[in-house]
Amino acid sequence: MDAIPLLLIVVVLLTLGFDFINGFHDSANAIATVVSTRVLTPLVAVVYAGILNFIGALMGTEVAATIGSGLVDVNTITLHTILCTVLAAIIWNLITWYKGLPTSSSHAIIGSLLGAAWFSSTVSGHENIHFDKLLHKVIYPMLSSPVLGVVIGFMVMTILTWLIYKMSPTRVSRVFGKLQIVSAGFMAITHGLNDAQKSMGIIALALVVVYPQEAFHVPLWVKITCALAMGAGTMMGGWRIIHTLGSKMIKLQPVHGFAAETTASIIIGGASSLGIPVSTTQVITTSIMGVGATKRLSAVRWGVVGNIVWAWILTIPLTFALSGGLMLLMKPFF
Repeated sequence: MDAIPLLLIVVVLLTLGFDFINGFHDSANAIATVVSTRVLTPLVAVVYAGILNFIGALMGTEVAATIGSGLVDVNTITLHTILCTVLAAIIWNLITWYKGLPTSSSHAIIGSLLGAAWFSSTVSGHENIHFDKLLHKVIYPMLSSPVLGVVIGFMVMTILTWLIYKMSPTRVSRVFGKLQIVSAGFMAITHGLNDAQKSMGIIALALVVVYPQEAFHVPLWVKITCALAMGAGTMMGGWRIIHTLGSKMIKLQPVHGFAAETTASIIIGGASSLGIPVSTTQVITTSIMGVGATKRLSAVRWGVVGNIVWAWILTIPLTFALSGGLMLLMKPFF
C-alpha cells in the first residue's frame, strides 16, 4: 500500500473519531433539557437521541457539500491539510468538553479547515479560501442564529404561557412532559442532519483530493459510517456539558424544555435545508436563554452565559491558529 492511500485511511479514521467526539460533546444539544426536567432518564435519553441522530444524519448532504466544496479551494490543499484540520478540531473539542463548555463543533471544524488551508500552499493564504461563501454560509449565520434563538425562543414561550395560564402546574408538567419527548426527538434528528454532515464533507473532501472528480459527491459508505459514529458518540453522553446546559444556565420545567427544543429544531432544520453548517450548540443554548428570559431576566445565570459566549467568540480564531500551527510544524515532514 503506497503512502497516499494509507494517509487517506488515517484521515478517514480520524474524521470518524472527530464525529464520535462531536456526538458526545454535543449530545447535550438534544437531551440536556429532557434530562434536566426528568422527563427521561439519562440512559434512555442518550439511546433515544443516538438512534435519532443516526436517522437524521442520513437525511441530506447539503451541509456536507458546503464543508467539502464551498469554503476552500480544493486545488490548493492536500491530505496533510485535512489531517491538521481534523487533529485541531479534535483537540479543541476535548478541551472544551473537559471544561464543560458547550462550544460549537461546527465552528471548530470550520476554523480548523480555514487555518490549515491558509498555510497549506506557497501562494498567499487568502487565495485558498472562498470568502464570499464563508460570509454567507458561516459568518452571517454565526451572528444571526443566536439572535434568532433568543427571539424565537422568547416568542414561543410567551405564546405557550398565554395558552396554558389557566392550566394547573401539575397538568402542564404532565402534558409537556409527553410533548417534550417529541420535541427532543426532532432536536436529535436535526442535530444529526446538520452536524454529522460536517464529517461527511471532510471525508468527501479527502476523497476528492486523492481521486479528483467533476461533481462533489458523498458516497453511501461515508454517510452510513458518519451516521454511526455520530449516533454512537451521542449514546456515550457528554455529561459535563449536559449539566451546563440543563441546569447551570436556568432551572427548566418540561414546558420550557419543549419551547427551547422546538425553537432550536425549526432553526437548525431550516439551516440544514439551505446547506448552512449552523452551530447547533449556539442555537439550543440561545433558545434556552430566550425561553428563560420570559420568566425574568434574572432567571438566567448570566455569568455562566458569559463564559459560553466567550468560548463561542474564540472558537474559530483559536482553531484557525491551532490548525495553522500544526501545518507549519508538519510541513518539514511532508
